[in-house]
Amino acid sequence: MKAPHIADKHTLNRRTFLRGAGVAISLPILDSMTPVFARAKESNHPKRMLAICNNLGLLPDRFFPTEVGTNFTLSPYLNELKDHRKDFTVLSGVSHPGVDGSHSSDVSFLTCAPHPGGGGFRNSISLDQFIAGKIGHKTRFPSLTLGVNASIGRRSLSWTGAGVLLPCENRASSIYKKLFLQGSKEEIERQINKLQLGESIMDTLAQESKSLIRRLSATDRDRIDQYTTAVREAEKRLVMARAWEHKLKPNAPVGMPADPSNRNAFMQMTKLMYQMIKLAFQTDSTRSITLLLDGNNSPAIKVAGTKITDGYHNLSHHGMNPEKIKQLSAIDHSQMKLFGELIRNLKNINEGESKLLDNTLLMYGSNFGDANKHTTNNMPILIAGGKLKHGQHLAFDRANNYPLPNLFVSMLQSMGIEADKFATSTGTMRGLSIG
Repeated sequence: MKAPHIADKHTLNRRTFLRGAGVAISLPILDSMTPVFARAKESNHPKRMLAICNNLGLLPDRFFPTEVGTNFTLSPYLNELKDHRKDFTVLSGVSHPGVDGSHSSDVSFLTCAPHPGGGGFRNSISLDQFIAGKIGHKTRFPSLTLGVNASIGRRSLSWTGAGVLLPCENRASSIYKKLFLQGSKEEIERQINKLQLGESIMDTLAQESKSLIRRLSATDRDRIDQYTTAVREAEKRLVMARAWEHKLKPNAPVGMPADPSNRNAFMQMTKLMYQMIKLAFQTDSTRSITLLLDGNNSPAIKVAGTKITDGYHNLSHHGMNPEKIKQLSAIDHSQMKLFGELIRNLKNINEGESKLLDNTLLMYGSNFGDANKHTTNNMPILIAGGKLKHGQHLAFDRANNYPLPNLFVSMLQSMGIEADKFATSTGTMRGLSIG
């Protein structure tokens, strides 16, 4: 992370800055930071959330149903999910208030932070990280941030409370290793020493904070506060990670996946990521996952039964060209089929008297309502699973959109997380109730 610029009437030499700029208040190990294996066993099944964003959208006329309510006719894309009709709800006429910025808008998909393309934009906490802050201590990984062809360091759905991007992991094999491969005793000790070193550095920085902050202007103190907030979050992660190092990882139910060598294997990579997501939830390794399907960073991808002749991004700007629309539709259909497979796989896993899907919220959508026009209103959104009542099309005003952040509040409440507001929300999602 780049350190903030400091302008003050007193000159700060480099040594002073390095010792003071990244300070963090040393935190005790609180009960909420204690891993679940050291706490009483939970009485209910874990509640989980997966958020997926396809940042090049879906052809609107092939996604949205024309009828509303429970008796709607499945659209061409939703027909790929016909076996799960009672397990999902489709939304229309929704968007994030104030979020524009064309392709920059994907960074606000889970944060709802307005004007992401504007100068001086600073992102806010994403939904997955908010969830991780509430229940992330219960699992080895507070959250997982995944991507398919995601541009590292530039694109992500996950943002900390200080507005810092969490980079995506694009390789399914790396996720597999993280979930299941246990290091040797020596490797574990080395990792613990690294974590302890990180904590000791932060402790040292904390001792240097007071004199530095007293010398700063109000503006610079605000900048330092933003920076130290990020460091505090990192420190909490260090404490939790150290606690988990001696805990054995779960046994791998399947072998390690082989990562495709070419970015054109977009669908194969998506399928592998869905498999890793299923395994992460099945083994209760995490309860908060994001997946960015980065079409902007993808070439002419492979789709069964259709020859794709142009890059994904260029196809999204189809200009009503029939051949481009045909190819783009084939891509969209394939994506919906894979999402349907994920729903089916989660439904096939028993979790006590319920299914894994019953305890897992899935949100699939896009920051673009229409990628061809770069519009960020009328976002295509589908919510499945979890403790919500499904089987309906909730249609809102497409000219004066309903705030999508309200959905996030309903999602949080359905997971048992106390929240009556998230970002620019105005309440809970109208028409969506907890089952």
